[in-house]
Amino acid sequence: MTRLRAASARLAFRIASLAGWRRCCAAAFFGACAAAAQPPFHVLPALAVGFACLIWLLDGAATARRSFGDGWMFGTGYFAAGLYWVSNALLVDAERFVWLVPFAVVGLSFGLGVFGGMAALAAYRFRTTGLMRVCVLAACWTFFEWARGVAFTGFPWNPVGNVWVAATPVLQAAAWLGVYGLSFATVYAAGALAMLASPGSRFSIASGVCLLAAFAVAGGVRLAAAPDGVVDGVKLRIVQPNIAQRDKWRNDRRAANLRKLLELSGGGGATHVIWPEAAVRLALMTDGESRRLLRAAVPRDGVLVTGFTRYGFDGGRLKQVWNSLAVLDDDARVVGVYDKHRLVPFGEFVPFRSFLPMDKIVPGALDFSPGSGPATLRPAGSPPFSPLICYEAIFPGGVTAPDDRPAWLLNVTNDAWFGGSAGPYQHFASARMRAVEEGVPLARAANTGISGVVDAYGRVRERLGLEEGGVIDADLPRAAARRTLYSIYGDLPATIMALVALLVIRLCEGRNASRPENLPGISGRTILRGAASR
Repeated sequence: MTRLRAASARLAFRIASLAGWRRCCAAAFFGACAAAAQPPFHVLPALAVGFACLIWLLDGAATARRSFGDGWMFGTGYFAAGLYWVSNALLVDAERFVWLVPFAVVGLSFGLGVFGGMAALAAYRFRTTGLMRVCVLAACWTFFEWARGVAFTGFPWNPVGNVWVAATPVLQAAAWLGVYGLSFATVYAAGALAMLASPGSRFSIASGVCLLAAFAVAGGVRLAAAPDGVVDGVKLRIVQPNIAQRDKWRNDRRAANLRKLLELSGGGGATHVIWPEAAVRLALMTDGESRRLLRAAVPRDGVLVTGFTRYGFDGGRLKQVWNSLAVLDDDARVVGVYDKHRLVPFGEFVPFRSFLPMDKIVPGALDFSPGSGPATLRPAGSPPFSPLICYEAIFPGGVTAPDDRPAWLLNVTNDAWFGGSAGPYQHFASARMRAVEEGVPLARAANTGISGVVDAYGRVRERLGLEEGGVIDADLPRAAARRTLYSIYGDLPATIMALVALLVIRLCEGRNASRPENLPGISGRTILRGAASR
């Protein structure tokens, strides 16, 4: 153990002593390492390497400005590696948008990286030592991860807690603490590896391992008691047509695309046929001949649920456009409508349009209008469900109406924009996380994948892979026997856990508060140099 600590101290000293462009590149590289733990790769050890090295960098940050820069570059690397696939959407109409690719990837990564910089700066301001500095960084990172999910319409993509969709027992902690509680525990456990370069490392590293192990044990108990029942009288047919984005709205392909949807919809004894986001246009539900075609897709005494584009006219002029979901009965009458309320910036609307004279990525001259918020639809003969269109499924605590709880979640999306990249895998992981948090099952229809049925514990019951055409015929799993703690109290339990952890570690380290071990800045480098020389 002594040799390992000495080798770790030498590495920590070298990392803490980096300067200039080497320091910036190292921080970005460590952030990219951490992103490798996200779907579809799930390289969980890379998360520990990334955050441990970030802590060593911060040990060598002599100023607040330097600490912010370290966190900013770490965040930039994390998001550049995790969100590279955003540029795929710009290549669908390359003639118009290819020039935006470097701005989208670089600009988005640097912009989101600021939240990492603020987390590192906040941790630096606490001036903590030893294991306490690991806990403080975990708390600060989690707070700014939450802030990223609400600031400027919010973009809570790839929270650290999402890595646990690869380990279903640990994933169950989201039912009590939500994804942000999982993020705090994960960053703490990963960052504790930095204590290898310090005295008392065995206890410090073990504390992080034991925390995750406790989640795994408690999650295993929850899974063992989970019911396997299904909702009586509900048979889902989820249609994944696998229509390339370039072909989706071509005038010469519309009839063929609709025919493909109709052919995939019949049979199977379904009560609910589900089509993806923007599968049809409003005209199909108002024109008599088109309604006759749609009627063939609706099961007898059942419903067709489909994404569609809804238009608002005033005096014959188009005034508004909504990205919507409709429920049609077996006479092809619309019996329920939901309008998407969380719109994709630059995809469905251009923020600050008066200052940014550019087109949105989705075709059409008008920006989409937002709906009124989460809703619960109750078509006849169907359990109530909460509709989620596209990336609405990535928002923790925002997928159900506050006073109208659904029996299941339904996510329709069109991930064809992102091809065979990591994006659809990450999107599906977020949808699974919402099922665990809320304690209700989730059905998902994606144009090119990934479609699936997920139970209330995040377990995938049925799945249709990326860029596969076909259908899923499945029963609807039952909701959890009891409401989850997270669905009742939101992020409060996670906040309490973080505060208790900070207090406990502060009390445990109180005796050694005056010792100069692992102090931030120059003192930290001095101590690391001494440890490395032994």
